[in-house]
Amino acid sequence: MESFLQRGRMAVGNLIVSTALLLAILLLAIFLIPAGAQPLASCEQLSDSSLLASLGVRREICRLAEEGKLEDLRWPSFTAFRKQAREFYAAHEYDPVWTRQSQLTPQAQVLIELMEHAEQNGLRPDDYDGPRWTPRLARFAEKNPEITDNELARFDVSLTISALRYLTDLHRGRVNPNEVEFALVAKTFAAADFLRDRVVNATDAKAAVQQAEPAYSGYRRALHALLTYLELAKQGDGDPLPPLTKPLAPGEAYTGTPQLAARLKQLGDLPVDATLPEQPGLYEGRLVQAVRHFQQRHGLAVTGHIGPETFQQLTVPLSHRVRELQLTLERWRWLPEDIGPSLIAINVPEFRLRAYEDHKEQLSMRVIVGQSFDHQTPIFADDMEFVIFRPYWNVPVSIIQNEIVPALRRNPRYLATHHMEAVNRHGDVVTGPQVARQLKAGQLELRQQPGPGNSLGLLKFILPNQYSVYLHGTPEGRLFQRSRRDFSHGCIRVEDPAALAEWVLRNNPGWDLKRIRAAMRGSGTLQVNLKRPIPVLVLYGTVFVGEDGEVNFFDDIYGLDAALEQALDRPHP
Repeated sequence: MESFLQRGRMAVGNLIVSTALLLAILLLAIFLIPAGAQPLASCEQLSDSSLLASLGVRREICRLAEEGKLEDLRWPSFTAFRKQAREFYAAHEYDPVWTRQSQLTPQAQVLIELMEHAEQNGLRPDDYDGPRWTPRLARFAEKNPEITDNELARFDVSLTISALRYLTDLHRGRVNPNEVEFALVAKTFAAADFLRDRVVNATDAKAAVQQAEPAYSGYRRALHALLTYLELAKQGDGDPLPPLTKPLAPGEAYTGTPQLAARLKQLGDLPVDATLPEQPGLYEGRLVQAVRHFQQRHGLAVTGHIGPETFQQLTVPLSHRVRELQLTLERWRWLPEDIGPSLIAINVPEFRLRAYEDHKEQLSMRVIVGQSFDHQTPIFADDMEFVIFRPYWNVPVSIIQNEIVPALRRNPRYLATHHMEAVNRHGDVVTGPQVARQLKAGQLELRQQPGPGNSLGLLKFILPNQYSVYLHGTPEGRLFQRSRRDFSHGCIRVEDPAALAEWVLRNNPGWDLKRIRAAMRGSGTLQVNLKRPIPVLVLYGTVFVGEDGEVNFFDDIYGLDAALEQALDRPHP
């Protein structure tokens, strides 16, 4: 009996503890609800307490938000936005947000107009019900519209979901960058909070929506260029250029000079008031100057001669230029918002590095990037942390196996000629006839000694990353004169390493250009840590709009435009 009573007392005690624990959890949950947060109620629990809408409208809005599907939409399922839609309407007690007494709010009208013309932002109007708004709006334009509760609720939810999709795409892009070989973390965006806090009651709804877009000046310039090329595309491509049987040199005859002049005027390379050469059919004077300007904008050798590459670029349809700008805007939207005031950006298809301070370009130089066939430079972002003067080059295993071992077998003095040395795991230099075999077997490492002939030049800029990619100088300066510069094994060679070092070390006291050059001429390897790490973006843009507004186009050397275009062309947003 005593044992039975003891077990009973234990059971009661456990029950008391469990009840107390449950009460504690409930109290904790209540206190953890943020101030002003609205608990999500069941749709049937809604009361007829609103002065703005009937109970039927509110319950239908609640039901649609709960279901995450609305057949009125071009893309009916909105499960990705279901939680945001529920929270958005719960904060408004499930009242319609975009109408007052069956009249559209000014903010609703602005949103609809923006979504109908989403192509002006490089987006697809169809993804936001663009063509469907006209018949919907027609109901509200009737003199005495008898709009049912169901119709009013469905309209409101349609606009909310379309706006959430539009704002999200505008802010972070339509494609996850990781899907198209850009190693950058996809941004998150609380679109419902943005819509509720900044747009619903905005005095200037259009300006409010623009706050969702990237804040970079380069993005705004690309957006302006898109509007220009959309207008050009509406004009059409004009009369086709007669084909060339051989490269056209200045001073030679060409029957297509009128068509060429028209195309160059349309693109802005030839002033609209420019006159043709005095001798009709002769390629000379202002036409040659315009072609040179065109070549400069398209990353071509600026010669004034019209060869196959220049001719091909001259005949690219304007619709394709529009598409290139749309892809560029998509990539701008992937960039993080917290980069900071200092930044180094390398645009791979342009073969160019730019350094920025407070969003202003302070330094620009040519670069050499990875070969397009099998040594592509990865597209990623990381921080530069230190600079190495007179670096060793630790030769990658792939280069040892595929290039150096075969060369060493042909020429036993190959290592000495190229100032290389084989070392064991202890760092001891190994020589002798067995070096080639040991390198092939992976028993030795290979490094090139510091000096002017080192493949890395006299400076190496380190941004630790998973690809082991870094920036460096090179003894092969002649390669920077080429218009297309994809010659490396993946790392990035810079045209003026001393100037770059001066910029990245500008916050390190005492490291002026004079001291930098002295360290480059010194006798030993030296590492200098940056006082503050500098973000480096290795980007891929086939369009770049300069601070002067000039639009530059470049070849899709890695085929990444094609991959992104395929991803964007998926039917569902």
